[in-house]
Amino acid sequence: ARSSSTGNNGNNSSIIGGSVSITSIAGGGGGSYGNPTAQAGNSGGSGGGAYGYPNGVNTGGAGNTPSTTPSQGNNGGVGYSDNSTYTNSGGGGGAGAVGGTALTSRGGNGGFGFSSAITGTSTMYAGGGGGGTHPSAPSATTSIGGLGGGGAGGLGSTAAVAGTANTGGGGGGMSYPGGGGAGGSGVVILKLNYS
Repeated sequence: ARSSSTGNNGNNSSIIGGSVSITSIAGGGGGSYGNPTAQAGNSGGSGGGAYGYPNGVNTGGAGNTPSTTPSQGNNGGVGYSDNSTYTNSGGGGGAGAVGGTALTSRGGNGGFGFSSAITGTSTMYAGGGGGGTHPSAPSATTSIGGLGGGGAGGLGSTAAVAGTANTGGGGGGMSYPGGGGAGGSGVVILKLNYS
């Protein structure tokens, strides 16, 4: 069933031991229909995408919240609505780019993540989830998740795709009656230098 509350934020990833204490802030949940206070995306490491109705009013959640250097992520995207028959949601922000703005035909694409070769292989992490698309949108098509494990957004009864495990990618936004995608689990990687 549809919900009038925002999507849930993810869980932080952290490593704590001895003199080391590092925490990566979880991404923000996406905005929802109905309750005006729930229509903007939540803030977080990267921000959640906004619900589109009323058109142009709701903002995506703020990324890099609380603020860190270097930045952990980017803002969620703005939604779109014809203010009558359909509404598409903005994409979730990624570590490397803001979430995409929704179009008339689909939700916003997820923002792309960032690349790291700490494992010896260049891998993308922390892509944003795609925004949900209303089935009544003209030439409706699904949004795509951001590079780095972001899940595609839902379209009507087609449920959104979950974020990829161990990438921290965001789950795709739901479109009624299909469900939303869960975010992908984060990962902590240590690289030890021996002399």
